[in-house]
Amino acid sequence: MRIGIVTIPSAAHAGPRVADQVCAVARQVEALGFHGLWATDAFARGKPTLDPLILLGALATQTSRIELGTCVVQVPLRHPVEHAHRVQTLNALSNGRLRFGIGSGSTRHDFDAVQADYDARFKTLTAYLDVMRRVWAGEPVYGPALSAWPGTEDGPPVLLGAWRSERWINLSAKVLQGWIASGIHTAPEDLAIGLKMFRDAGGKRAVLANVFTDFRDTPPNLPISHEPKISLFCPPREAKDRLNRLQDLGIDDVLLVIPPDDPRQLETIAGLRA
Repeated sequence: MRIGIVTIPSAAHAGPRVADQVCAVARQVEALGFHGLWATDAFARGKPTLDPLILLGALATQTSRIELGTCVVQVPLRHPVEHAHRVQTLNALSNGRLRFGIGSGSTRHDFDAVQADYDARFKTLTAYLDVMRRVWAGEPVYGPALSAWPGTEDGPPVLLGAWRSERWINLSAKVLQGWIASGIHTAPEDLAIGLKMFRDAGGKRAVLANVFTDFRDTPPNLPISHEPKISLFCPPREAKDRLNRLQDLGIDDVLLVIPPDDPRQLETIAGLRA
């Protein structure tokens, strides 16, 4: 099982020198041999956040081997043609290392902020995804076709972050390049059911994202509104056992959220793979 790292920069800890912090984390993630570095997508949540594509563009300049991924971008919030162009740009700048994790979105505030239809988000996700894939294939959609940057034809691998319904599992397994489950929202028993459905449908890459990790006795408050269903808030020995259980379950990749105020824990996480 591969281990990736999720970075959620915090204005409270990084402040105006956030570029120095996130670039240092990216270099450390690659130096320690992790498989990838991933970014989340949120805004209008009452605190400063960074756009994931711009953030990963900066991190692409600091790394050369690891995957760079999103877990997950809310597709219904952006115009699909312009969005496809920005994704293609990041894929080119990262030399094809982008893994584009997408989802429908789950927070109404984000939709209200850009006047998007929250109630239609599931329908919009599939419609916009179809447009983006057509753009990457060089097809005209609403007007002239966009010319693909050399080496980015057909777009990056796309992984779908979604619940374990038959509709989303089949899309992930039969059309796209993987399924992303959430450590925040997915209970272990639901994860096991979703994994079986995904494998039975022919799915190849199953990712468990946003597993909050902190080995301290009293971790600080989380940047989410409720306790995650799957986490590594425990001593390193117990964390290693939990990761082994996820591997035995059949997860291909687990993406761990590091505490922004203590990036030194990366070294401890790296040691869990031994």
